[in-house]
Amino acid sequence: MYRKQLFVMNEGKPVPAIVRSYTEADFDELIEIQSECFPPPYPPELWWNKEQLTNHVRYFADGALCIEVGGRLAGSMTALIVQVDEQDHASAAHSWEQMTDGGYISNHDPSGNTLYVVDLCVRPQYRKLRLGQWLMFSMYDVVVHHGLKRLLGGGRLSGYHQVANSMTPEQYLDAVIRGEQNDPVISFMLRVGRTPIGVAHDYLDDEESGNCAALMEWRNPFLND
Repeated sequence: MYRKQLFVMNEGKPVPAIVRSYTEADFDELIEIQSECFPPPYPPELWWNKEQLTNHVRYFADGALCIEVGGRLAGSMTALIVQVDEQDHASAAHSWEQMTDGGYISNHDPSGNTLYVVDLCVRPQYRKLRLGQWLMFSMYDVVVHHGLKRLLGGGRLSGYHQVANSMTPEQYLDAVIRGEQNDPVISFMLRVGRTPIGVAHDYLDDEESGNCAALMEWRNPFLND
């Protein structure tokens, strides 16, 4: 079970926080966080359900993390271990549904080589505290602790719809990397140490991104082979 105490900054003032593994006692609040992060018209049936959350805890508690601020859950991040053949370029041609079993993670493979991100969400009123970066940094701890090669996951190209008539998703990602475009999701990932390895088409059902996501990894610095 993961547990880390730290301070986050709220308008220049340090505030105690805890990153820890979530448990069954947190399920109602985790679903509440989903409802705040994905309000209507986002369909409520796509929020976490208790069967999914039960699987997260049962299959891989180290990859089921939440962050508390002032005793209140403010965000969560979930991941599973999978096997990814880095020499197989077709490995980029996958969807979120395929890699996470639709969020149920029954395909979790303890003998795999890659920590794959299922979800990251933070209550809107807490986002200025940069809790997302602390959850991401904590998942890097999980990569190192389990001796995995990397963390991998898809970041939706949230601003792509604004330039879709003039750019391909690959060109848009390159423009974000060059600093010519700012994308809330991809720019965040770059700030927390993730690096892009390609674009996955038909990754998720999302009109803004053209159903595309940037596949972005963080390599275990202790395993450089």
